[in-house]
Amino acid sequence: MDKLVFATNNPHKLEEVRAILGSDVEVLSLRDIGCAADIPETADTLEGNALLKARFVASRYGVDCFADDTGLEVAALDGAPGVYSARFAGPGCTPADNVRKLLGLMQDAGDRSARFRTVVALIRGGKEYCFEGMVGGTIARTPAGCGGFGYDPVFVPEGYDRTFAELPPAEKNRISHRARAVAKLADFLRGEE
Repeated sequence: MDKLVFATNNPHKLEEVRAILGSDVEVLSLRDIGCAADIPETADTLEGNALLKARFVASRYGVDCFADDTGLEVAALDGAPGVYSARFAGPGCTPADNVRKLLGLMQDAGDRSARFRTVVALIRGGKEYCFEGMVGGTIARTPAGCGGFGYDPVFVPEGYDRTFAELPPAEKNRISHRARAVAKLADFLRGEE
């Protein structure tokens, strides 16, 4: 079985990615390899941050790995919060703080369209690859649902009338931005064999 380190300690992301990749790949977390470092995310693009994290792990631990960065891009906010999605409400903020700030800024917005974008950066055998996944949707007026994480309680994907947080995990994993990026990663890994 193939082994790859996913440069995250976020249990939600780890669970999602393991479910998507299935039994083809054993996905290890940073904790599994003894990495407790706070990996910098100082790039101004999603691709840049994903590569920073993957390079950090590959260079310090000598392992094949992948990392992701995700941003919520809201039309009424000129694409914000984008690369700053995780820290939109400021340093030390919680996901609930970010959602409150987003809803506050969008209180009077007529255009509620948005998209989630994920970039997965893979370093394998010293070579770098990037895979992107995207899903369009709208921002709900109030949070709904108790599943998922981050902005999931206010993001309604196209073709649905429920937020990501209201969808069963298997359904979200089938249509999400991360699922689409990781599916491209999985196709790439299968093509290598």
